[in-house]
Amino acid sequence: MRLDKFLKVSRIVKRRPVAKEVCDSGHVKINERAAKAGTEVKPGDILELQLGRKTLKVRVIELKDTVPAKEAASLYEVIEEIKYIPPEELF
Repeated sequence: MRLDKFLKVSRIVKRRPVAKEVCDSGHVKINERAAKAGTEVKPGDILELQLGRKTLKVRVIELKDTVPAKEAASLYEVIEEIKYIPPEELF
């Protein structure tokens, strides 16, 4: 399955054009390698996404063409989630 489609189906990114833009701008890695929107994803792959002020690292569990919103999170497992807080917002 294409990376941009997986991001959309899993609801990590809300819309496929946005997923394509995120991938093609270099904000996504698969198994620590830069990935484009058309890169194939398979179960077991580790995805690392830089989404605004958040870095999300997930393991792909399963691939499906469509899933109900309630089941979307079952397609991946969150390994790590880091939220960047600028120093001026700490105080």
